[in-house]
Amino acid sequence: MSVLKFIEENILVLDGASGTQMQKMGMPEGVCPEAWAIENEDILRKIQREYVDAGSNVVYTFTFGANRFKLDEYGLDHKVVEMNKKLAKISKEAVGDKAYVAGDLAPTGQYIEPLGVISFEDMIDNYKEQVKGLLEGGVDFFVIETMMDIQEARAALIAVKESCNLSVFVSMTFQENHRTLTGTDPVTALVTLQSLGADAVGCNCSTGPEDMAKIIKEMKPYAKVPLLAKPNAGLPKLINGKTVFDMGSDEFSSYVDVLVEAGANIIGGCCGTTPVYISKIADKVKNIKVNNVNEENERNKPNNCSKSIITSIRDYVEISFNKPLTIVGERINPTGKKQMQKQLKENNLEIVKNMALDQKIKGAHILDINVGMNGIDEKDTMINVVKELSMIGELPLCIDSSKPEVIEAALRIYPGRALVNSISLEEEKISKLLPIAKKYGAMFVLLPLSDSGLPKNIEHKHDIIKQIYNKALQLGFYKEDIVVDGLVMTVSSKQEGAMETLRTIEWCTNELKVKTIVGLSNVSFGLPQRKYVNAAFLAMAMGKGLTMAIANPSEELLMSMKFASDVLVNKDISSKEYVKRFGNQEEIREENKSGNKEGNKPQDERKNNGIYEAIIKGNKDHIVELIKEKIDKGVLCDRIVEEMMIPAITKVGDLFEKQIYFLPQLILSAETMKKGFDYLEPLLQEQKTNSKAKDKVILATVKGDIHDIGKNIVGLMLKNHGFEVIDLGKDVSKEQICGSIKETGAKIIGLSALMTTTMVYMKEIIECIKQNGLDVKVIIGGAVITENYAKEIGADGYSKDANEAVKVVKSILSDS
Repeated sequence: MSVLKFIEENILVLDGASGTQMQKMGMPEGVCPEAWAIENEDILRKIQREYVDAGSNVVYTFTFGANRFKLDEYGLDHKVVEMNKKLAKISKEAVGDKAYVAGDLAPTGQYIEPLGVISFEDMIDNYKEQVKGLLEGGVDFFVIETMMDIQEARAALIAVKESCNLSVFVSMTFQENHRTLTGTDPVTALVTLQSLGADAVGCNCSTGPEDMAKIIKEMKPYAKVPLLAKPNAGLPKLINGKTVFDMGSDEFSSYVDVLVEAGANIIGGCCGTTPVYISKIADKVKNIKVNNVNEENERNKPNNCSKSIITSIRDYVEISFNKPLTIVGERINPTGKKQMQKQLKENNLEIVKNMALDQKIKGAHILDINVGMNGIDEKDTMINVVKELSMIGELPLCIDSSKPEVIEAALRIYPGRALVNSISLEEEKISKLLPIAKKYGAMFVLLPLSDSGLPKNIEHKHDIIKQIYNKALQLGFYKEDIVVDGLVMTVSSKQEGAMETLRTIEWCTNELKVKTIVGLSNVSFGLPQRKYVNAAFLAMAMGKGLTMAIANPSEELLMSMKFASDVLVNKDISSKEYVKRFGNQEEIREENKSGNKEGNKPQDERKNNGIYEAIIKGNKDHIVELIKEKIDKGVLCDRIVEEMMIPAITKVGDLFEKQIYFLPQLILSAETMKKGFDYLEPLLQEQKTNSKAKDKVILATVKGDIHDIGKNIVGLMLKNHGFEVIDLGKDVSKEQICGSIKETGAKIIGLSALMTTTMVYMKEIIECIKQNGLDVKVIIGGAVITENYAKEIGADGYSKDANEAVKVVKSILSDS
């Protein structure tokens, strides 16, 4: 029986924390866990058999760190396939036919560009190496777990899907704010991954079962696949020098009912869960009725209120018959825009980024991206635009091109679920684009055109729509994945065309029960005062059931008509959005004038020639140029730093703290600040305005831990706030740390750990510091670290992220 068939009738019980069990059985600190497991395979077999005997239906292969990047830390990167194959075989031998073996893929510790330096294709190839070995070892299906970045999860999922036909589960790790490290919320993660082909989606590690149930509950209404929950046994604490979790097996298993009620079909344990925990889970699920996946329920709701959703890296947009009209911003298109054309030829995306931000402020929900023009490589340009907008914005993208290869390149690297504009009955489009959209889980705009051109009449148009619609269903699409373009004709050449479009919208809404979209500007082409025709047509179309419109959100009359019509067609419940927009008209005017959320505030960017704004927006390509302009006007370097750059990076920190910005924007702004400061630093020394010695901060990832992403971001932020950072790297011993304190005279050291097995080493470092009588303050942080843990081991401070680390360091120094 396949694992998916099993889930249809049973709650699937996963295993627990194999890493900590291996450590209990003698695995020492600092070794490669996977290599040690191969050398001590009898121990691994014993542990996995214990989980199966306890009731696990699935054991994960011991390959959490068996990827190229992590094995490289031990000089074993050339053995990826060999080690994965061997570890999979050990697991298969251990469980026999008593349980499924899941090939385990996990984070690499690297970020994909533009957030990091690893290309998306390199990351896919990295996972394909692991997949190859695990397949050769005979795994039954795959689990992609503990993912903190949706783009890395996508890379792993694509690697599996392009390598085999086995089932694949994906579980993300969320922070206290129910966001991943890069800012993705549970619903966005679910929709992105299930659309891309994940057979189950969920959450592991992160937190205890009580809070994880809340995350699963958020996902449940949108789930078309089974949901997975693998929580920790509460929170980590230090007892007798060892990390233990504060939730016993009885309390832990008492939440099984809660997790199932929230929507979980697949349950196991993560950090701190032994076979005893799994045994009690298995006992609990025997008498629990399995959850039904929502797919059929959602599709059969009255009035077809099924959820059509597209996502960005950090947010999602739901398109519905019962919700206000969705606006697709049309401005990112070089046609008729000479300045944009010039910049695109220079690979300059400044106008594109500004248009994206402006359209969001003006009310767009989705951004249409079209870069088709002569004189550029459209595919490369599209890829660059998608990467850039994915970093800076929350709005999902609509990928618009006449070339299937351009659309495929964009969909492959887009870290969300996109909308494709558009797919017609033309042979090249229907044969190439429809499978591409399906592979990458995209929604698509159905355009009623064929190889013979425009439809001859409305009956012909509806026939083309039905042909494309049926082909899409045959390929595995659902009706909620399809949005029909009403095909707006220009009334100045065919006056009856507008009424035909309205009839098509009404037919799609009431008969076919699919969502609809129109490109508004076509209707008024060739007429004077086009805005009135556009606005009137929009209101009429909304009366027929229109759900989306491609439009310029800067057109005030059009947007006003949209908000008013939402009220009149009963889609803006209690006129909430209308009142929000027009309740303070003066404020709206000021915001629209500025094109900036901060537009009615006297921000520094008005007077500093854009340096402040460049850092806020992460415009690292132009920061040096802007600084040079200021220096040429006689502004002293220290004034640029103190009055323009420091206030900007401080503002970025505030936005991050308020969850307006997330990690990608934080890093982009920090890198912009660093690039500007690197240019200024030698000039500051020449002007002798930076004579005061910088405060020194030592950073290190503790011994046995090779994860350093968080530490590196902290270092970048500290440098941007004027500190001298001494980065000792990762896997650093207490002797190295104490030696560096003596050598440098640093007053603060920041310690990082990502794993429960290495966090205990922090206490040894603090004890070493005290034994040596060193006058230094210790702050700690990392994914598994809590404020209570910091207090337990005697640390002087705790920070949950890079922005808070800066505040803690400043606070400690100000008190000393």
